[in-house]
Amino acid sequence: MDQLCIVTTGGTIDKIYFDDKSDYQIGDPQIGRILEELGVAFRFSVIPILRKDSLHITEADRALIRQAIAAQPATHVLVTHGTDSMVETARVLSDLEGKTIVLTGALNPARFRGSDAEFNIGTAVGAVQCLPAGVYIAMNGRIWDPARVRKNVSANRFEAAS
Repeated sequence: MDQLCIVTTGGTIDKIYFDDKSDYQIGDPQIGRILEELGVAFRFSVIPILRKDSLHITEADRALIRQAIAAQPATHVLVTHGTDSMVETARVLSDLEGKTIVLTGALNPARFRGSDAEFNIGTAVGAVQCLPAGVYIAMNGRIWDPARVRKNVSANRFEAAS
């Protein structure tokens, strides 16, 4: 991997909460800070595309994400995305050729102690370097085919689609 291109779209991973009523906004992308703190041994660039909860990502937003990734010369792309519509975005990206694209996010904000953000990012970074060209989802310590996974909202995890 020459350089990792990171595209950020918002989601829980970048949320900042302000009060007990769960008032929040999507803050600056956290992935660059996380990778710098971990001292990774590869070059990366962060391209912020959106700052949205994934429930509010539209088809036009997905087209924008797709266009931005297609325009990058990098063949290794990591996308941070909200978990509620991550699968839909992955499917929109599935016909991009010649790139290994891994989507990841967090079920708890990266700023929260005990967040799954760092673990999911680490899993995604490993996956994007090792997998063949295609589109994948890295969540809960597993790599998923977007055509065969769903988010189980009640259990708050990703699982095989039935």
